[in-house]
Amino acid sequence: MARRSDVHGRLDDAARAGWLYYVAGRTQDEIAAAMGISRQSAQRLVSLAVAERLIKVRLDHPIAACLERGEALKRRFGLRQVEIVPSDPIGSSTTVGIAEAGAAEIERWLKRQEPIILAIGTGRTLKAAVDQLPPMDCPQHRIVSLTGNIGPDGSAAYYNVIFSMADAIKSRHFPMPLPVLCSSPEERETLHEQALVRSTLALGAQADVTFVGIGELGPEGPLCVDGFLGREEMENLVAEGAAGEICGWMYDHEGRLLSDSINDRVASVPIPSIETCCVIGLAQGVRKLTALKAALRGRLINGLITDEKTAEQLLV
Repeated sequence: MARRSDVHGRLDDAARAGWLYYVAGRTQDEIAAAMGISRQSAQRLVSLAVAERLIKVRLDHPIAACLERGEALKRRFGLRQVEIVPSDPIGSSTTVGIAEAGAAEIERWLKRQEPIILAIGTGRTLKAAVDQLPPMDCPQHRIVSLTGNIGPDGSAAYYNVIFSMADAIKSRHFPMPLPVLCSSPEERETLHEQALVRSTLALGAQADVTFVGIGELGPEGPLCVDGFLGREEMENLVAEGAAGEICGWMYDHEGRLLSDSINDRVASVPIPSIETCCVIGLAQGVRKLTALKAALRGRLINGLITDEKTAEQLLV
């Protein structure tokens, strides 16, 4: 096994080679000469920099097909903004591409000089986006979590995004110290009466921009996988017409919030209104289509970050 210093030294070399290749625009022969190594070693170091995610690439050129589909989605669903990224035809990741685009959009809002309230949901896609953020000092802004940070077993929820943001963004953060779902409507009412929770609920309602994931339903849905809902309860919800969820809030195929006991137990901040807030959903892939279409129909979101293939399906 390589010693710790050897591992760090190799990553240092990979970072240097990656910088020379992607930022300075050097060829692999030039990198080899500059670092005193063989061309093959230089090639391996550049590959390692990419594999270890030391290099983060953002595409600045607007691809015409993506722009066209974005404009079509804006017209179809009355969206405020749309970002369509190229699809990877052989990839299986549900976050690659939109995570980077999401990070760029979050960064754009955080670079504003005037103070804003940025609300954020939870989930794998958002966490992948936040992990792409560079360190930033934004003391003028406030970041508020829409969802609870406590798992069904009382542990900290792994995909709660606000803690990841706190590591990168120097601004005031306001977590929601609750589970996503309470055991009963009465428990939610009691918890929402706590002073700290009331202030977080009020802050979320004032958000200028909100970033949310779109949760699919079924046995593989996030609420089921993460243990907040049992398989039978999830199957019953789908049978009764539930199509998707945002921050735990369930809605039907027309994007209408369900009027039943499940939403009465959701401890999350209500989804901010698109009349006063830019609500941007991040989602891509076949598994997300039903939930995403419903959210767009019901105008639960007025911004979208997705990929070409998903955009095509949304326009069918």
